[in-house]
Amino acid sequence: MTGSELLAAAVRRLGAAGIEGAPRDARRLLAHALGIAPERVSLILPDPVGPAALTAFEAAVARRIAREPVSQITGGRDFYGRRFRVTCDTLDPRPETEALIAAALERRFGTVLDLGTGTGCILLTLLAERPEAEGLGADLSPAALDVARGNAAALGLAERARFLRSDWFASVTGRFDLIVSNPPYIAADEMAGLAPEVRDWEPHLALTPGGDGIDAYRAIAGGAAAHLVPGGTVIVEIGASQGPAVAELFRAAGFARVTVRPDLDGRDRVVVAER
Repeated sequence: MTGSELLAAAVRRLGAAGIEGAPRDARRLLAHALGIAPERVSLILPDPVGPAALTAFEAAVARRIAREPVSQITGGRDFYGRRFRVTCDTLDPRPETEALIAAALERRFGTVLDLGTGTGCILLTLLAERPEAEGLGADLSPAALDVARGNAAALGLAERARFLRSDWFASVTGRFDLIVSNPPYIAADEMAGLAPEVRDWEPHLALTPGGDGIDAYRAIAGGAAAHLVPGGTVIVEIGASQGPAVAELFRAAGFARVTVRPDLDGRDRVVVAER
């Protein structure tokens, strides 16, 4: 079969399985099976696909029909122009998190702490954009920390990025210019309504703290002042309805300048708290 025939058949199968964006996913999976960049798929569509690539592609399509995320099938996801390894132990880096990156890059910082670092995409992006900075990524999951360390090495940032197993601030020492976090913020009663790709494949520890979904912000707001230099800033990603509640937590913790900022779709996405 040619690449074109394979792609068309895969799009039909994915669409029948209820996969949104079936054409996009099919192209990414075919590129992965062929070991080429997705933008080069069009060039090979007229050509026959060899047996090894065919087998790999069929297996990848079957995994996607089972609602496994494309990033876990291919092993990586692009974020802010860089490639990050992704596994079932980490959240998939998402475009909306770039709102946090944009807010952070408006500020001067030489040291940064990333709480719940996961793949390390936030910390490592900030370090890559600020070559003079160094940082610490903390996470409760040893497996996630292994992924983050690997991403740091792959991006040439291992000398400026350290990683530590910690339950929020519990094992963190020192003070930082900037504290960032994309913590778990989905309320317990919202979990059942998530897409299967998220609910069934991403780590629940990184998705929800249980209860009302804002326990992580309580921990961050309560401990941030002790780990910030004077004039330091905390920036956290939030769910679209959580802005007022999270902002109030930081005000109650003594942060005088607290703002809620939207993402590119106009939804509340980031809380910025300045000490």
